[in-house]
Amino acid sequence: MLPEPDTRLCRDLAGDLRDAGFTAEALRDAWGGAADDAIARGLRSPASRGLGDRDDALAVLGRLLVLGMPQPAASVDRALVRAGADGLARLGLATVAEGEVRPLAVVRPQSYADASGSGQWWVASDLDEAALGGPLPEDHVLGVGGASLTLAGLQLPTPAPRGLDIGAGCGIQALRARAHTANVVATDISARALGFTRLNALLNGIDGIEVRLGSLFEPVAGEQFDRIVSNPPFVITPRVADVPAYEYRDGGMVGDDVVAAFVSGVGAHLAPGGVAQLLGNWETRDGMPGLERVRGWVASSSVPLDAWVVERESLDPLSYAELWVRDGGTLAGTPGFARLVDAWLDDFAARGVTEVGFGYLLLRRPAEGAPTLSRYESLHTALAGDGLGAHLAAALDAHDRLAGVDDAGLAASVFVVAPDVTEARHHLPGAEDPTVIELRQGGGFGRALGVDPGLAALVGACDGDLPIGVLVDAIADLLEVDAAALRADLLPRVRELAFTGFLRLAE
Repeated sequence: MLPEPDTRLCRDLAGDLRDAGFTAEALRDAWGGAADDAIARGLRSPASRGLGDRDDALAVLGRLLVLGMPQPAASVDRALVRAGADGLARLGLATVAEGEVRPLAVVRPQSYADASGSGQWWVASDLDEAALGGPLPEDHVLGVGGASLTLAGLQLPTPAPRGLDIGAGCGIQALRARAHTANVVATDISARALGFTRLNALLNGIDGIEVRLGSLFEPVAGEQFDRIVSNPPFVITPRVADVPAYEYRDGGMVGDDVVAAFVSGVGAHLAPGGVAQLLGNWETRDGMPGLERVRGWVASSSVPLDAWVVERESLDPLSYAELWVRDGGTLAGTPGFARLVDAWLDDFAARGVTEVGFGYLLLRRPAEGAPTLSRYESLHTALAGDGLGAHLAAALDAHDRLAGVDDAGLAASVFVVAPDVTEARHHLPGAEDPTVIELRQGGGFGRALGVDPGLAALVGACDGDLPIGVLVDAIADLLEVDAAALRADLLPRVRELAFTGFLRLAE
């Protein structure tokens, strides 16, 4: 467990890191782009080679705090003029003995950007496999990875009074939530993880984050929040002996039960209008698709919820097993790899699992009335951009503005085409008319839609001038089709285009 972090010492360390130019961009420039990418794959020697024999502050701190390599105490003291090597030891980040500083944790700069701007955090976490030279301990506190960055980018960038981060880990979601939420409670089953959350909040000068020890909703019994975010320990792990149960990824339940428990229980902790966002896995069992099982979890909630669930990828049991055995530091060809993979396959077979999906869940307690949003979709394509939070917020806003609008009201509404939308037309050689018309968005989920001439003409005419109904009537005249029939066809599709971000309601 980390010692209670000293506020002044954290401020001193932050000042030293700032003076050293200890940023993600500076380090990437120092050791090279290819070496920087290799660090994420567990290879630190290219970065070390890139630094050569440099002994400036950035190089010393890069080796010590990012690569996890011991450094001379004198060099560390020169790099950290305020905190010094002793300060790192007092924070539980290193040990100092016989003139050498040995890291106990990594502190990595992490850049971020959203609709409100960009910035950078320093995020401390446990040493990775490369620094440890072997598999991770079961109480390992994970740093910032792809999944945590994904969830951070998904968070709605709209203000809220009170937030909750369940399964805080090193605290990255709590830090992100505080950018838009006045106060955040961060919980975890690991006291060590909460120690890193406290440390990282102080290191980055962020207040308003309270930590509590416990599982799922136990630390906040009877409380409600406007925002709940969670990167829960959703990794499906066999409940058998000799299979490591890593706290950062394993919730201690069978199969996907930890995600099911979150979904069915979160509604009671959402204030009216409150939103919960999380990542999760779900199993396809005995022929029932995973998304349908998620739909059942939402239906089981004691509080009716709006739901938007997006499956981003799916894996067969073998691929899933190999992924998470390697994640724990046991590599193919090493002792135990095949045994662990077999344990996963036996576990999946016992439940009739044929596929495991991964994706995003957005759940909302209606401010009043019954739920109006129920959307479960698979989008197994590359994303157009990194941060989806603003896109999700805009989709919810469009849904809410149109949910109570009937077709007559929709026909009277004025829309504009989103600025990231493009159109492509494909013709057979020598043909006058296109065989395929495609609309594609450059942001959001990067959706591509095949459309017919009527819808293509309508979207092209949405310039914020005339109501949709007037445009549809004009297109019906141009195409020589029945106007009422064309309205019945196009208006539901306009609602879909507004939700997905192709069209926007004119102000």
